[in-house]
Amino acid sequence: MTSSFLLPLIFLSAFTMFGQQNQSPDMRPSDPVFSSDLRPDANGALSEQQMQQLFRTVADKDMENDKRLRDYTYTERAEEHRLDGKGQVKSTDVKTYEMMELYGEQVQRLIEKNDKPLDPKDAAKEEEKIQKLIDKRKNESEKDRRKREEKEEKDREHDRQFVREVADAYNFHLAGTESLGGREAWVIDAQPRPGYEPHVKEAKFLPKFRFRAWIDQKDSQWVKLDIECIDTVSVGLFLARIYKGSRIMIEQTQVNDEVWLPSHVQLKVDVRLALLKDFKVEQEQTFRDYKKFRTSTRIVGTSEVQPK
Repeated sequence: MTSSFLLPLIFLSAFTMFGQQNQSPDMRPSDPVFSSDLRPDANGALSEQQMQQLFRTVADKDMENDKRLRDYTYTERAEEHRLDGKGQVKSTDVKTYEMMELYGEQVQRLIEKNDKPLDPKDAAKEEEKIQKLIDKRKNESEKDRRKREEKEEKDREHDRQFVREVADAYNFHLAGTESLGGREAWVIDAQPRPGYEPHVKEAKFLPKFRFRAWIDQKDSQWVKLDIECIDTVSVGLFLARIYKGSRIMIEQTQVNDEVWLPSHVQLKVDVRLALLKDFKVEQEQTFRDYKKFRTSTRIVGTSEVQPK
């Protein structure tokens, strides 16, 4: 079982409060939803109400970031360490992916294993996978396309409802300010709010986590998140159990003065998957080489390229 199954479990209850959600195409940072009075008082403090509004603003802006991510290709490198009961590394696995957009869907192409290019056989399998997706979307009927888009919009609306829960699920405390990359950021601690009652299913996991967030003062974008599991999280009857002390730190950076995108993720998790034994995993992900392409650009498969 690879880490691709571990990360969503953590993100489900923590990271998705801010990240990688879609929003309506006409949303822009200048719209009224992003305006809020974040001026500190005479003592340099923000009120609880101001911080709640700040986190609603951050969530809305990150939805916009996800939409703009679709205009970029980039490289993702994931290094995973499996640990034994004493915390010593048993095995290491490194995979590097090229991330791209195909027919409105983000896909990944494996390009390296353990920092070495794929052998011809594995490279051919990756090309075949991409080609199958291209053929599927190219031959999709109008009815199936509408059905798929309607489902995607339904899922996005559900995600938006979840995001709205976050400001109500936590008590916020301004811990101070810090300079990150030459930019001033609010440093805010979030503790689960006693008596919080979730309104969407996934939000029931929020009280199991606490976090510290660094919020850029100028752009009201989150720069770094340090999220800690403070109680055992059980997902499904036998699907997974994430134990207290599991932790994830996420950083993002400004790209092209127009969007904030992930740059670094560190994960330490103590988990049991299905009926397997407990195991510990450390993972580090880096994101680089963000390159913007025109929205009219379309990546085609090898079968669509005419020989010269």
